[in-house]
This record gives sequence, C-alpha cells and structure tokens, in this order.
Amino acid sequence: METTIVKDFKNINLKVENRVAYIAINNPPANAMSSETVSGLSASIDYVASEPEVKAIVITGEGKFFVAGADIKEFVSAFDSEEKGRALSVNAQAVLNKIEQLKKPVIAAINGACLGGGLELAMSCHMRIAADESKLGQPELNLGLIPGFGGTQRLARLTNKSKALELILTGQFIGGKEAESIGLVNKSVPLAELMNEAKQLAEAIALNKSQPSVAATIEAVNKGLETTLDEGLEIEADLWAKLFTTEDMKEGVSAFIEKRKAEFKGK
Repeated sequence: METTIVKDFKNINLKVENRVAYIAINNPPANAMSSETVSGLSASIDYVASEPEVKAIVITGEGKFFVAGADIKEFVSAFDSEEKGRALSVNAQAVLNKIEQLKKPVIAAINGACLGGGLELAMSCHMRIAADESKLGQPELNLGLIPGFGGTQRLARLTNKSKALELILTGQFIGGKEAESIGLVNKSVPLAELMNEAKQLAEAIALNKSQPSVAATIEAVNKGLETTLDEGLEIEADLWAKLFTTEDMKEGVSAFIEKRKAEFKGK
C-alpha cells in the first residue's frame, strides 16, 4: 500500500507503510511522556486499531531518545493531592493497557534512553527490540516515587520478582544486551540496524499471517498469564475452536495440502 502520513496527533508522528504503522514519539528534547503525549499516543493507537490496512505497529522515538520518562514538571501540580497523583497514574495506565490489549502486534523499537514512563511504554508492547547503546531503567525512587504507569507489575512479569525489585529499588540503568539477557527485550542490535530489524519482524507478521489467528494468539497469551494453567487452556481451546469457522483457516489448510503459499484475507 502507499505510505500515509498522519500529522494530527499531538507529539506523535505516524506513517503507514506496507501494512505496518510506525508511531514515533516526538516531544523534544527527551520525548517525555507528558499528558499531551499520552493523549496523542492514545489517539494514534485508536487510529491504528480501527484502520483495516494496518496489521502491525512499531513504536519508537524521534531523535536520540525513545522516551526518557514522564514529564516531571507536571508532578508539581499533584503535590499534596492523592486524587491528582492517582489521576496521572490511572490515565497513563489506561493508554498502556490499550496497547497491551490491542489485537494487532505492537513492537517497541528502543532507540535510546528508555527510562521511567518510557520503559513502562515499551513493556506494554507485545515485543521489544533495543539498540545495544540504549539505556533502560526505572529511576522513580530517586524522586521519592515508585513506577506508576505499570512498571511494578510488568517488569516483574517480564523478568522475575527479584530482578524487578533490584532494578526499581536501585534505579540502575542497563544496556540493550543486558536487557536481552534478562528477558526484558527480545533482541538487542546495533542502533544502525534497529529500525530494519523492527521492520522485518513487523512485516513477517503483517504480510504473512492471518489476522484472526494473530489476534487470537495475543488474546490467549494475555488472558492466560492472568489466570491458572487449566483456565488458560480453556481460553486457548475456545479461541482455537473459533478459528475453525474462519475463511483464513480454511485457506491455510488448503494451501498446506496443495503445497502453495496461503493467501489470507483477514476473515
């Protein structure tokens, strides 16, 4: 498909190319997760969710940063107000939950500093590729806070309890290679190769897989992680059964038997 540039999302640059949407955070100098940025991100996610030509999404940062954190200056408005502080957390969490629950795969391409709210954004994506040179961390305790956009929950799920506590309690930064070694990112590559790596991963799914089965996979994994194994297996069986009624499943089986490439229609 032709490239489409969408310019009307606050602090977000979005283009669609070859069935992949590229969402770039653009809030210089450090791409902070301000309220405006969170709002723009939410609108851009709504757009790609509803756009049938988009089959996969890559989120990255413009310039030298992925997202260096939340907009700390906004925290001043919440001094001495639990209600305002909670609103900052809940509003951001809602947008990151929207990303995690999206039925299209979302890949974070971490091109630089990925700290605080930036790491929380990356962790809400389904997959993460980091530049070797990137820095990842949750330094909120240096502000007398804790991660509030999902970090205390997703970091422990992606790594393990003790590593999550170590990273949060010390506020230390780690590079892409170490993040890969602890399971925080899928892969770490040199910065020059980052976007091509993300593009190849996104297109491998967007151009070759059935959209209903992609959506079912994301749903099964997301829901299964929040329940017991037996309940997760029930979820898997239900979704497996539903796919038997899709045109894509019939096409995929026919193509396999006929030894040809499947032509999926997303139905």
